[in-house]
Amino acid sequence: MIRLGLCCIFREAPIKFRRTTAKYLLSKTEADRARHLSSICMHNADALYQALKFCADNGIGAFRINSQILPVKTHPDAGYALHELPEGDQIIARFEQCGNFSLNNGIRTSFHPDQFLVLSSPDAGVVNRSVADLEYHAQVAEWVAADVINIHGGGAYGDKRTALRRLASVIDRLSPKVKSRLTLENDDRVYTPADLLSVCTATGVPLVYDVHHHRCRPDGKSVKAVTAAAISTWRREPLFHLSSPLNGWDEGPCRPHHDFIDPADFPDCWLDLNITVDVEAKAKELAVLKLKSDLAGR
Repeated sequence: MIRLGLCCIFREAPIKFRRTTAKYLLSKTEADRARHLSSICMHNADALYQALKFCADNGIGAFRINSQILPVKTHPDAGYALHELPEGDQIIARFEQCGNFSLNNGIRTSFHPDQFLVLSSPDAGVVNRSVADLEYHAQVAEWVAADVINIHGGGAYGDKRTALRRLASVIDRLSPKVKSRLTLENDDRVYTPADLLSVCTATGVPLVYDVHHHRCRPDGKSVKAVTAAAISTWRREPLFHLSSPLNGWDEGPCRPHHDFIDPADFPDCWLDLNITVDVEAKAKELAVLKLKSDLAGR
């Protein structure tokens, strides 16, 4: 069974997540800041419930949760703990309702933190901030029953082999609640599937295979071969990523994503697998529903 995943936001459905900035928060008094944050976090918990309900009602099997669902949560000056907010306990309870709903309706949830989260950096400060952000994601993941926190390998810093050793070393030191959910994804500029598979094997962290990235940055391995290798790293349902290039494969850069998925970009070798495929397309729920229809005819 192919479980298609919707990523973070909606194109047309009236479901919106709110955000804020550290600059704005720090312009307020401590009490006003707490009230403002509480309002946003509760709104986002409610919006997540509506997003999961939309997925259940429309046969969408997975939802990627925006990393800013608790905005600026780990900021060094504007960060906060939920129990410090006026409705902190109610916010947590609402997230737990989301987790129960997703489990009861067979909707898989995941996170894909922003690119600034880098475990392979030679800068200890960057690594420490990244680990703190992973701990935040893992805490919310426990509430909402998410089983994946997906990251990229980061930079090569002039020595890819050494950077990969640093990445593996940091992964080995992560807390169980982070490491049990952590996954690595090949990217379109630095790390290919071949680069990351050795880290996945050494650390027990699964590979999220992004076939679009692999097509943009090939490593000599076929889609079929990498699919099999990626699946071997999972001890639960594998999760892959799919997108189509904005300008096609023969015109212009391949990296920008199209609004929709060209059905020809969905690998034939995935069709009979039991996997989750996150649809990374700008038309969001419209793209997922269109691909769902397209695949039904294959």
